[in-house]
Amino acid sequence: MSALLTHRLALLAEPSHLPLLSQCLHGIERECLRVDARGQLAMTPHPAALGSALTHPQITTDYSEALLEFITGTDSDPQNTLAELGAIHRFTYAKLGEEFLWSPSMPCPLPSEADIPIAEYGSSNIGRLKHVYRQGLALRYGKTMQCIAGIHYNFSLPEALWPVLRADDGDTRSAQDYRSTRYIGVIRNFRRYSWLLMYLFGASPALDASFLRGRPHQLEALDADTLYLPYATSLRMSDLGYQNNAQAGLTPCYDDLASYTESLFRAVSTPYAPYEAMGTKDAAGNWQQLNTNVLQIENEYYSNIRPKRVTATGERPLQALRARGIQYIEVRCLDINPFLPLGIDLDEARFLDAFLLFCALDESPCLADGECGAATDNFLTVVKEGRRPGLKLQRCGGDVLLSDWANQLLDEIGQVAALLDRSHGDTRHADALAKQRAKVVDSSLTPSARVLDELRRSGESFSQFAMRQTLVHADYFRSQAPSASELDQFESAAHQSLERQAEMEATDELDFDSFVVEYQRGLSL
Repeated sequence: MSALLTHRLALLAEPSHLPLLSQCLHGIERECLRVDARGQLAMTPHPAALGSALTHPQITTDYSEALLEFITGTDSDPQNTLAELGAIHRFTYAKLGEEFLWSPSMPCPLPSEADIPIAEYGSSNIGRLKHVYRQGLALRYGKTMQCIAGIHYNFSLPEALWPVLRADDGDTRSAQDYRSTRYIGVIRNFRRYSWLLMYLFGASPALDASFLRGRPHQLEALDADTLYLPYATSLRMSDLGYQNNAQAGLTPCYDDLASYTESLFRAVSTPYAPYEAMGTKDAAGNWQQLNTNVLQIENEYYSNIRPKRVTATGERPLQALRARGIQYIEVRCLDINPFLPLGIDLDEARFLDAFLLFCALDESPCLADGECGAATDNFLTVVKEGRRPGLKLQRCGGDVLLSDWANQLLDEIGQVAALLDRSHGDTRHADALAKQRAKVVDSSLTPSARVLDELRRSGESFSQFAMRQTLVHADYFRSQAPSASELDQFESAAHQSLERQAEMEATDELDFDSFVVEYQRGLSL
């Protein structure tokens, strides 16, 4: 364990500082496909009973009209966060009729590319912009890969903790710059160690054979309808045969916030010849992408983790980061666990808290020559063959057994978990960590191994297994109908969101072409 980590743990163990550790904030975003009773993609519009996907704060859609996204608020206790996520699921099931929420990350059998419905957000300028952006994603990457679902875990350290760390570091920068610098350090360490999360929580070692639509791949056939890799943890996070030349050379620098925002600004401002050849509009004059740059908007950049800041109305994410610094981080590489009704549980959340706090407190030098590439290679190695016996990763220019490195990291994270437990007065984080240690000892305990074991045991295809789990979870949520107060609260929010969308549509003044020009012009760093 580094001397700096030891020092910071001792600092935060002081009685005046220890209570701060119970004030970290958590939020969860869970995506899931709506499917019909046959396990096929739902072709129906976003249910009006759920409210407006454009303006509802908790229930929206991601890429497809059928790809729901549930968003919790923030809370200092992840148990409350998961309870809110459960309430959203219960309300949604109360309004879904004969449809269901697909249980895993990898999608159900999908219709033809042309028939996958892109999310609709109404006739307001911002609603049309969201739709055209998704049309651009279809044009650039295809619709199929946009139907993959995941879990995003949002995490922030207590605001009262930053002055303590800043004073201890003797840092003379502004509070905002110090906080942003430290969050960038969290991201660097996350890049170094996120392979561990894929080993422990990856849950997509197999997929429906139709997903690749005849594209070349290196997967094996488990049965006539299922492709897999025998030691994979998260095919969702592998390239799956999809390559995007425009983003291939885009690796934002994580030396500091300024270089990160500048690299993304260049990407959203620099034309890319193949996209220029496509044009922003089709032959009939209909919008098909927002622009012809490397990225249409900054959120198009695919990354495992993002620095985030809540934005004001009409404000771009890069503007918010540049103006007010990093507020929290968004972990984006987590698979949905198909054995869990919510796709995530309290043990995973508590381990994530200890892992992310470890990334925040340990030393985090800038990624040296070769280290950035090694981090990427380690991540991709683990998602494709993380459970292979004797697997080695790259560390400090040499090879190290995954199991040895994992155990070393868990020892260090364990010290952070112990400190978190002291702040809470229990053993919840140590207990969660012990369950992860067991997975390193016995890879059959990992979600990815359990999925493959279940497929082999049952003789089911991936989609048959996924639909069985989908029905189990549907029964779970439908047996816990929302309380009268919950129902009233959600129905009121749905009604208000529909009113808000109608108000936006009625008050737009610019024509859409002019709106897009103004939106693009608004990004000036």
